[in-house]
Amino acid sequence: MNAISLFCGAGGMDVGFTKAGFHVKWASELDKDAANTYALNNPDTLLRCGDIINTKSELNEFFKGEIDLVFGGPPCQGFSVAGKMNPDDSRSKLVWEFLDVVRIVKPNMFVMENVKALGELQRWHSIRERLVKFATDLGYSCFFKVLNSADFNVPQKRERVFFIGFANAGDNVKNLFEQVINNKITPRLKLRACLQKLPAAGSGDNPITCTAKITLATSPVLRKSPYAGMLFNGLGRPVDLNNQANTLPASMGGNKTPILDEHLLYDPNADDWILNYHDRLRNGGSPLQSTDVPSHIRRITLAEAATIQTFPNDYRFVGKKSSIYKQIGNAVPSNLASAVASAVLEVSRSI
Repeated sequence: MNAISLFCGAGGMDVGFTKAGFHVKWASELDKDAANTYALNNPDTLLRCGDIINTKSELNEFFKGEIDLVFGGPPCQGFSVAGKMNPDDSRSKLVWEFLDVVRIVKPNMFVMENVKALGELQRWHSIRERLVKFATDLGYSCFFKVLNSADFNVPQKRERVFFIGFANAGDNVKNLFEQVINNKITPRLKLRACLQKLPAAGSGDNPITCTAKITLATSPVLRKSPYAGMLFNGLGRPVDLNNQANTLPASMGGNKTPILDEHLLYDPNADDWILNYHDRLRNGGSPLQSTDVPSHIRRITLAEAATIQTFPNDYRFVGKKSSIYKQIGNAVPSNLASAVASAVLEVSRSI
């Protein structure tokens, strides 16, 4: 089946949709580095680098009636709790540009990904209603579903909403999709097992890529979990190797890059320095000097970040290190995308 990919970024979502059986004919991305990464890994796709408002004009001429699916994740800063949550943010309006492409191309189905907040917060209730109505007026049975990537072979707790539409489908299509997607839920992966498959950090295939110094907070902010709060300066939080990583931010590359314990990565029975320090503080102990961080506490590498996002091991990235961290953090986990794509394909064959 033929597809169009909008706001494709580095191509994490495309990896999943291609794996499910879709052939991406045309893609669009604004960021030059992300577009170059996409082009390097998807040479057979016609890629347009630029504002979708300016590049979508050719779709009516070349692709109307030939596309089965339009998918993508419009920039979400205007809806994200990590941002200013401003519906007037110009990036918030790109969800409407996505649906305008659907109007132009008239695919059999579409999948639009965005932040969990757009699917759940009461303040965005009217936006959700408008999106569904817009799609309904175009002739689609439209619904939305919040999914956690950790349920779909991704070692990361990343929750996202998916707006899904099927042309000429009945009211039962939402229930059908939920049945299919629920059948694809898998046991959760442990982060340690996923990262252990990589070469050792510092080697040729997994170089140390973030040199932002790790220092202890002089006024720590404590939470029940050592993986929350603020034990370290900056917004980089320790990852729990026995569970899944929290959502990787697009702001990685400096002191917002997540932190891990190298000793615990390879030996789960090793002394847990971060946990012990957290317990010390919760029991009334005084903070250590800011520089008293052992050398085995480090930032995650680009290779590790890409693995957490389930990019293929041979996926190649273009740009400076900070740009690549951003591309990885902005991506939809490939395995989550694959589960959604295969569910959509299965449903389309049943209606």
